[in-house]
Amino acid sequence: MLLTKQSRCFIAVAALLGATAVMLGAYASHGLANWASPAQVSQVQTAVHYQLFHVITLIVVATINSIVNSRLISASLYCFTAGIFCFSGSLYYLVFMASKSLVLVTPLGGLFLILAWLLLAFSMFSNKK
Repeated sequence: MLLTKQSRCFIAVAALLGATAVMLGAYASHGLANWASPAQVSQVQTAVHYQLFHVITLIVVATINSIVNSRLISASLYCFTAGIFCFSGSLYYLVFMASKSLVLVTPLGGLFLILAWLLLAFSMFSNKK
């Protein structure tokens, strides 16, 4: 099976996001507690968990999209990526920048992730291939 250019791009982005999540997770486990509160450490750990889980999902969905090549699956890839950046990214920003200016971006990221899952489900029901 050959991967499409779009799928390779999303897998590359997922790989970079995966590496970032591992680095931030390690820092949360070993260095963050030196200056952050337990609640802040928990926020970073939540961001890392969501990021890693959805990175794996992004890789799988990008691979599926090479086989099925559906607009809905393609849209779900963009939503997964936006969701990761908005949800996890805003939590990282909250802790590391000590700023609540992006606090409303976190639920937006959650909505993107929900939409991505729904688009994926709908694509499986609507695609006849």
